[in-house]
Amino acid sequence: MSSERRSWAPLLAVCAGYFMVILDVTVINVAVPVVGRELSASLTGIQWITDGYTLVFAGFLLTGGALGDRLGNRRVFCWGVAVFTASSAACALAPDAPFLVVARLVEGLGAALIVPGSLALLQQAYPEPDTRSRAFGLWGSMAGIAASAGPLLGGLLVSTVGWRWVFLINLPVGAVCLALTLRHVARSPRRADRALDLPAQVAVVAAVALLTAALNEAGRRGWSDPAVLAGLGLAALAALAFALRERLARSPALPLGLLRSRALGGGAAIGLLFNFGFYGMVFTASLEFQHQRGYSALGTGLALFPAVAMTMFASVLSGRLSRRTGHRPLVVSGMLLAALGLAGWAAAGPDPAYGLLVLPMMAAGFGTSFALTGSTATVMGAAPPSYSGAASALFNTTRQVGSATGVALGGSLLASAATYGTGIRTSMGIGAAAYLTAAFLAWRCVPGKTRHAAPV
Repeated sequence: MSSERRSWAPLLAVCAGYFMVILDVTVINVAVPVVGRELSASLTGIQWITDGYTLVFAGFLLTGGALGDRLGNRRVFCWGVAVFTASSAACALAPDAPFLVVARLVEGLGAALIVPGSLALLQQAYPEPDTRSRAFGLWGSMAGIAASAGPLLGGLLVSTVGWRWVFLINLPVGAVCLALTLRHVARSPRRADRALDLPAQVAVVAAVALLTAALNEAGRRGWSDPAVLAGLGLAALAALAFALRERLARSPALPLGLLRSRALGGGAAIGLLFNFGFYGMVFTASLEFQHQRGYSALGTGLALFPAVAMTMFASVLSGRLSRRTGHRPLVVSGMLLAALGLAGWAAAGPDPAYGLLVLPMMAAGFGTSFALTGSTATVMGAAPPSYSGAASALFNTTRQVGSATGVALGGSLLASAATYGTGIRTSMGIGAAAYLTAAFLAWRCVPGKTRHAAPV
């Protein structure tokens, strides 16, 4: 193997693990009706098959980041891949719905161990800012590709070889990811002095899990439902408990001083906003294509493909341009382009032809991925190396919250609007406003060309 191929082997390893994690968020959606029939699952069981993975994944991200900083990011990343792959096999072999739910919860735990270490390992493997930006761009494109390709791949597998292959495809990918990581990714430093701060970790898990659960239920029950309001209130109390604990802890899991950094805090907020816009668009567009236009699951995946294709192209382009322009112009222009795309959908009328929606979807996909490289580099560059796992976990936690909020709000708007078209246009308009807010934050928080990411 040439030195150039070896140099990109860590990126391939990390992206393989990240792709599996994000794919499993959406690939199950088109399979779950068949799963429910074959396993005689109740409606509650079907919901937990879908949502249990997301809840555990989002709730334990910061714990995964803290473990990576303390025990070594490569070690924890490999643990995560092993847990994820083994639990995927368990999902595929599930004899009944309760077994599948438990296996999905364990799969979510594996995902929470993979994702924080993925960014930290890229920062470790590619210390030069230009190369690192390119690596971050390709890493980020995996999210858009996996999330948008999930319905297409899921529909294809369910209609040909059966729903169990939705999980079985993770086995070879996980094996290759683990082999590449052990062979080509250098060992990460262990910082035994970093305490896990268990009370803070419990508070974070409670806050994120309660918030994600409340947002998921809001899409079904409505925002004024007592259970939704109680979940949001309890999530806020858990977040307050986390902040108080971090202020008092001798060795905090995430020092509050880092959050006061304009670059880190602003970059995390940008991640929340662009995930809100992009995943809200993908969710509402999927419902529009299937429920209103009568597309099949496979047809819906094909209809969303233009947005997917743009994410890969934009991430590669932004990684190359950042060395000449810096990150700020790319993040700002990406968010403005995405806002223009969703505003175009909102203005397209009550029942626009599919051809009129292709450019808005492409603009949103391109703009989101174009901005992801710079916002990722901003967050990771603002944190000291000893907190790289925690910074990665924070960034990905805020993005998961953004995704859950976008999906929940989109579902609520579709359910409560006078017509389906009105709900779609309102959802796209709110997404455009989120992108505009992200553009303003990027102008204020993302460093210009003269400032580089902190060395590792």
